[in-house]
Amino acid sequence: MNNNDILIVEDDPEIAAILTAYLQNSGYTVSHAENGALALACCTTAVPQLIILDVRMPVMDGWQVLAEMRRRGDTPIIMLTANDDDVDKLSALRIGADDYVVKPFNPAEVVARVQAVLRRTQVANRSDDVLSTRSLSVNVQQHSVMTKPEGIDIASRLTTTEFRLIVHFVREPGRVFSRDELLEACFPEGDTLPRTVDSHISKLRRKLEDAGVSGLLQNVRGFGYRLGEGK
Repeated sequence: MNNNDILIVEDDPEIAAILTAYLQNSGYTVSHAENGALALACCTTAVPQLIILDVRMPVMDGWQVLAEMRRRGDTPIIMLTANDDDVDKLSALRIGADDYVVKPFNPAEVVARVQAVLRRTQVANRSDDVLSTRSLSVNVQQHSVMTKPEGIDIASRLTTTEFRLIVHFVREPGRVFSRDELLEACFPEGDTLPRTVDSHISKLRRKLEDAGVSGLLQNVRGFGYRLGEGK
């Protein structure tokens, strides 16, 4: 495996074969691991471009693999779950998945999700790695969010979506982003409700305030949100 691969972690050989065929037809190089332990072993030598990760597997389940991969870094991960309920979806996002797909699925939709997640990742990792405002300094590559002037790194307290929101706001401080714009730029494909944005912004604001930065995320009534100067 090399780090341009899409790694499929799936114990069902038929599902793995179908996803492999569709991804290869779309121009991706694909590797396959039959369980979570093999997946982590593969990622020790080379980190793939993206991981498609089944939840229910022998040896080590998808939740354990997701948690370990998040300890190692920010490799984009799309979860495959057989449960179409909020518990699995929320668990995936809380632990740090970038998106989730419910079985049975349309393989073409999975390819579209892969393309969307990689598109967001490429935007987040573009050349302006170090971003700064009066209240925050963000290093995209090092995954750090430092408060000013205290120098407290709060990145470890943030979910993947919250980190994306901070990066998105800091790139254009003062600009008002609509909820739809934030959904498109920062959220998994499955999250399409404007109230989802409100919930994440509220939690992010609380974490910033706990770190001593207040008044940073501002609600512009009828339009959306912007990054202010903070207090």
